[in-house]
Amino acid sequence: MSLEAKIGYTFGDKKILKRALTHSSYANEAKGEMESNERMEFLGDAVLSLVVSDYIFRRYHLDEGDLTKIRASIVCEQSLFQFAQEIDLGGELLLGRGEEHMGGRERPSVVSDGFEALIAAIYLDGGLEAASEFILRFAREQLEASTQGAPFVDYKTTLQEIIQQNPEERVSYVLVREEGPDHDKHFEVEVRLNSNVIGRGKARSKKGAEQLAAKEALALMGR
Repeated sequence: MSLEAKIGYTFGDKKILKRALTHSSYANEAKGEMESNERMEFLGDAVLSLVVSDYIFRRYHLDEGDLTKIRASIVCEQSLFQFAQEIDLGGELLLGRGEEHMGGRERPSVVSDGFEALIAAIYLDGGLEAASEFILRFAREQLEASTQGAPFVDYKTTLQEIIQQNPEERVSYVLVREEGPDHDKHFEVEVRLNSNVIGRGKARSKKGAEQLAAKEALALMGR
């Protein structure tokens, strides 16, 4: 399946997509014949921040500090890497031989930068509405799984901190169901304490499903 099918967006200008996927190592080997995606990373970062800021500003009536924390949970390398993995973006990047040899397709910094460049490509080709739809496809699930009109809560971290108080206990997240086409996946995850299921979550991303499973487990614990 093509990347366009995975992301649910068809480019009018395919050259913009190719530039978004071109890492500097590949462009350097081409000796100036191609432009890397570094400038697009810059633009994509700005579009991402705007879209997420606008969404949480309109949806959550919180003070500046809490809004900043929520935005930071989305606009960070770890989250972008997770989003990129959901569409196998690392496998689509154009890398130089050295970067390929060093495992660039699995390197969070490389792949998350590529995701920002992809955001820029959609913005340049289809405008802010198309870019916003793409971003919120990933970000909305994580935000709604972690925030219920209150200050940001990372349920997975909270659950882990509780479990760590008993060193002999182990918590794990197990994907039990995956449904739908690549551009509209739905996931069901169980969180298990040792071998016992203590929570379940369903969402359009694995990360969101894990957060909802952890939230249910905390509720069962009275937290």
